Amino acid sequence: MSKSARQPASDADREPAPDPLRFYGTTWVDHSGGYALRRVLLTLGAAVLTLLGILLLWLSVIALTGTDTASWLRSLVILALVLCTAIAFTRAWSGYTRPRPAGATDESAFRSIKIVGFVGLLLAYAMRSVVEAPGEKLLRLDHEAALERHRRRASRRSGSPKRRRRR
Repeated sequence: MSKSARQPASDADREPAPDPLRFYGTTWVDHSGGYALRRVLLTLGAAVLTLLGILLLWLSVIALTGTDTASWLRSLVILALVLCTAIAFTRAWSGYTRPRPAGATDESAFRSIKIVGFVGLLLAYAMRSVVEAPGEKLLRLDHEAALERHRRRASRRSGSPKRRRRR
């Protein structure tokens, strides 16, 4: 038995493992393990939850209209719901499709806007799930870059240094 066969591969010799994606694990890499079924079910689930959220907001606006509330306050509540939904949608959509810039604002600063605009989050998730798993594009780019770095590193140090010809 050779010496290299007895020793486990070091961390530097192994290919980088892909990062897991919520609800998908690492099946996004090769689309195995029920990836397609999972994507269809999550898309339908997000779409149904979006519709239920719209219904909930509509019922709350109707309930607000039925009370003796000033019209400016009703308008302000509706405007706040619409703006928070739009902001939550655009931030979620850009988070699924574009890498975050280095000096980006912390996502926790937008937590309250995302809670009020939950319909926008669900809608962005449902729409992105039609194309691919949300966030898959970014993880795939990162994983392919890590694999390329690993291949370049491995090709530079391949071969035994004892057998190299001296110049």
